[in-house]
Amino acid sequence: MSEPEFWNSADAAKKKVLELKGLKGIVDPVEAILRRAADATELAELAEGENDAGTLKQVVTDLERVEADAESLELRTLLSDENDPRDCFLAIQAGTGGTDACDWARMLVRMYQLYCERNGFEASLLEALEDPEAGVRHATLVVRGPYAYGYLKGERGVHRLVRISPFDANHRRQTAFASVDVTPEFEDEADIEINPADLRVDTYRAGGAGGQHVNMTDSAVRITHIPSGIVVACQNERSQHLNRKMAMKHLYAKLVSAREEERLSKVDAKNAEKGRIGFGSTSQIRSYVLNPYTMVKDARTEVESGNVQAVLDGRLEPFVEAFLKWRGRPR
Repeated sequence: MSEPEFWNSADAAKKKVLELKGLKGIVDPVEAILRRAADATELAELAEGENDAGTLKQVVTDLERVEADAESLELRTLLSDENDPRDCFLAIQAGTGGTDACDWARMLVRMYQLYCERNGFEASLLEALEDPEAGVRHATLVVRGPYAYGYLKGERGVHRLVRISPFDANHRRQTAFASVDVTPEFEDEADIEINPADLRVDTYRAGGAGGQHVNMTDSAVRITHIPSGIVVACQNERSQHLNRKMAMKHLYAKLVSAREEERLSKVDAKNAEKGRIGFGSTSQIRSYVLNPYTMVKDARTEVESGNVQAVLDGRLEPFVEAFLKWRGRPR
């Protein structure tokens, strides 16, 4: 990077900077932990020589903190994929279950927003299609922060909810499904060319919060990529131009993700598998049961929690960490 010609190619330079950022994100904390461990060792030796119980107690506390940071760093080392450091798009789609599924999709939006808030990520709602009765039929968040995609990529798949339906007059137990799709956001669009003739662009009036200008003009944009059938939308920006720009970034991310899925299908078959969002879906990853008992269980890692409300309030860390360890172990 110190070479004079480094910035001659902006695209190549950006890729190298991103690579450096990812590597430094692992190397720098490792070096810091090694320094702290060495300092604690030296301090312990001095304290033992002087029979200083107070200092030895402080050393134990310091080493416990080093151990906790080392465990956290171990998790970070599992984020070694090229796209893990990137921001990401998180799209939620209601599936089988009617109004319950739409309500479940809204609950998932809230869950991920709270998880992001707890972990220092910025989550903005790009678009949402409200259901006339309750909830949303689909919604998309853009999540920004260090390793946002790396931490959230394991949430991709079908999520199943079992509960007494608040929309059933007979108070029967209902099962609802919603799918979550997570794709990394890319800074440039040089790798894939999108033919404008392959796009159908629709504009419409944005709904929900967003200010008078957003709601009084056809500023929202929906783009359909005809060859692939991929549909993206954005309605949170104040102008049609900005909404179109963000929607194109989401489309590009989905196309790159689809290409990578095809290339890696032999290694990661579950990412290439697109089952329907309902009973029998082969991509179901997690169940949230509120009745007749309370339990959240991940089908891949078998991690479970009896505190369903805490999970729905964004406490997803045990599931996120378990997925990264499960994904990183040899098979």
